[in-house]
Amino acid sequence: MFETNLDATYAWIGLAMVSVATAGVAAALPASPPPDASGVAHTIDSIADNEYPARAEHGLAADRIRLTDRSVALDGGGATTRASLRAPLITPVPTERRGTADGDGLRRVLAGVPPDAVFDGPEEFAAAAEGARGGDHEWRPAPERLTVRRVHYGEVHVTLVG
Repeated sequence: MFETNLDATYAWIGLAMVSVATAGVAAALPASPPPDASGVAHTIDSIADNEYPARAEHGLAADRIRLTDRSVALDGGGATTRASLRAPLITPVPTERRGTADGDGLRRVLAGVPPDAVFDGPEEFAAAAEGARGGDHEWRPAPERLTVRRVHYGEVHVTLVG
């Protein structure tokens, strides 16, 4: 009545192996979903395609960001995602100080200061935006929120992203 069958021993060994395999698969699954680069691209495109001045913010769940005038890439949680931008050229504004007056001015405009209070004229504003688009597009630490602002200054229409 209290004898151990050989079949029961094999069943317990098999069950233990399946349990270990299941635990291994569960441990290998990512802890969080990959960053949402397509959602960020949609936010940027919706503001950049607008003919009127507008502003939007998009929360980021990523460790690093690389923003160019034609794409956005996010890296975090062991995954990297990338999305192309359909909108006309956007102007990436770095969050850190580069020591240039143009970069500081664009950051102030992105934060909400009118461009005529920062720049001497539309030509200077356009030159600063062109310089920011031609800058380096390296990976940078991602902020918690990405700000997108469509700005008009005279005949100059710029979409700032930072």
